[in-house]
Amino acid sequence: MSAYRAEGEFKRDARYINDRITADGRDGWPVEPGRYRLVVSRACPWASRAIIVRRLLGLEDVLSMGVCGPTHDERSWTFDLDPGGRDPVLGIERIQEAYLKRFPDYDRGITVPAVVDIPTGQVVTNDYAPLTLDLSTQWTAHHREGAPDLYPEALRDELDEVMELVFKDVNNGVYRAGFAGSQDAYDAAYDRLFARLDWLSERLERQRYLVGDTITEADVRLFTTLVRFDPVYHGHFKCNRQKLSELPVLWAYARDLFQTPGFGDTVNFEHIKRHYYVVHRDINPTGIVPDGPDLAGWQTPHGREALGGRPFGDGTPPTTSADR
Repeated sequence: MSAYRAEGEFKRDARYINDRITADGRDGWPVEPGRYRLVVSRACPWASRAIIVRRLLGLEDVLSMGVCGPTHDERSWTFDLDPGGRDPVLGIERIQEAYLKRFPDYDRGITVPAVVDIPTGQVVTNDYAPLTLDLSTQWTAHHREGAPDLYPEALRDELDEVMELVFKDVNNGVYRAGFAGSQDAYDAAYDRLFARLDWLSERLERQRYLVGDTITEADVRLFTTLVRFDPVYHGHFKCNRQKLSELPVLWAYARDLFQTPGFGDTVNFEHIKRHYYVVHRDINPTGIVPDGPDLAGWQTPHGREALGGRPFGDGTPPTTSADR
């Protein structure tokens, strides 16, 4: 879902299906337990946001999840992890089928995460940014007891501002560096990325979480890029001023989140590496997947408790989930 500008700068194709599933059903898609299936890949950082938020909020019993394999071809992601290569609920081999079921002439990117209407087999939305916010704000009647408020109303202006900066310079910034088509475009993306990481380090040196004193959507969005940084972005995308493990504040922050239920227990490093190194043949023509890095450091003490804050506020951590 990408394109290149003439000057070599990566530009993300943002033409998503922007229907929303809401409590009042204003787009024709009302919140209904059991009606929808969230389709993801554990390799994809945008899908990982939805996996984490769904688990933190305890929505597993009302919003089922289908998991595609870590690689895809030019057509779409496939359900190659499932017996017979078909999703057991939707009965399809490719998420492309759900897109074409609703839009036979669909000509945009076929992406995950996507939400599919189970009765009709049609895709509802693949607009990943509002998708997770809607899980927090529209599905409240079905949140688990003790679920955190990931998008607290009193902090939304600050959250929106911080998340926009993180998206432009970090979440999308690593792609702007990795898919740059010219030296100038790469240099600009590299500088912008590390300037923002330095800014985040300064911010997080004084506080445990990005906004407020509990986990929010902003932390989820930053985490999914940080957890991929050393396995993929440092080498594969040439974001190599430092490794994450060489940035003390961000490394401790990322370990703090990784060790928090709902975060690290949803991560599959092998899927992450296979996706980037196998699919991006224009960057890695051999398709060789690196064996490293050593992952043992993710479980080492982080010391972030000294900054105060409580991960779930007055709530509780999620319990173990079979489909986490």
